[in-house]
Amino acid sequence: MNEVLEQIKNRKSIRIFEDKLIEDNIKKEIFNAAFEAPTAGGMMLYSIINVTEEILKNKLSLICDDQSFIAKAPLVLIFLADYQRWYDSFEFEGCKPRKPGQGDILLAYSDAVIAAQNTVVAAESLGIGSCYIGDIIEKCEDLTELLDLPEYVIPAAMVVYGYPTEAQKNRKKPARFQEQYMVFENKYHSLSREEHIQMHGERNKKAGFPNKNISKNIMELCKRKYMSDFSLEMNRSAAGYLKKFNMK
Repeated sequence: MNEVLEQIKNRKSIRIFEDKLIEDNIKKEIFNAAFEAPTAGGMMLYSIINVTEEILKNKLSLICDDQSFIAKAPLVLIFLADYQRWYDSFEFEGCKPRKPGQGDILLAYSDAVIAAQNTVVAAESLGIGSCYIGDIIEKCEDLTELLDLPEYVIPAAMVVYGYPTEAQKNRKKPARFQEQYMVFENKYHSLSREEHIQMHGERNKKAGFPNKNISKNIMELCKRKYMSDFSLEMNRSAAGYLKKFNMK
């Protein structure tokens, strides 16, 4: 296995960092990795906010479910789905552009997340750990105000980076589902209940968890994740944003 594949395989979310700054030349390589990411039509429909103010980091930490490690991270980047830049360019040149719609913002969102993942892979290759912060979707209204985001810009991803502690390096990576449940040939395959039980059971076994009652485990996860207050609030907040782009 080559070095890149090995790093992708071993990469895991890091939430505890060494008290060590990331060197400027390494930061530059992380940014450059974003700029080299695939992008729709070469338009680079994203912007990045490099959060350097400690006060702002603390505010983000509190907004994002009071996760203190965000404030302690040496590098905090917020990736924005940004159609404002092109819309403004079109306006300045008298193109009389239509307002961005569903497809436009989905393309911009994809661009932003692809760029974010490029930085994660690059950081891993440089010995830098990282962690995505999903709370920014739940708190997109707060972030809009906090970051002065214009009309056609929405938060897509936030990633924190830093040198991982030895304990974090040695922590076991969470198990993934097996390929047969994730990759289908030519058309989608809806799994039967038995296949779902088998899928969860195999992953639990790989992770070292007991498999006494897979059905109960699934119900507990549904309650803890999918039906949680966090999940419901995330959908409410995101729905408000999508109305701006005429999404139903």
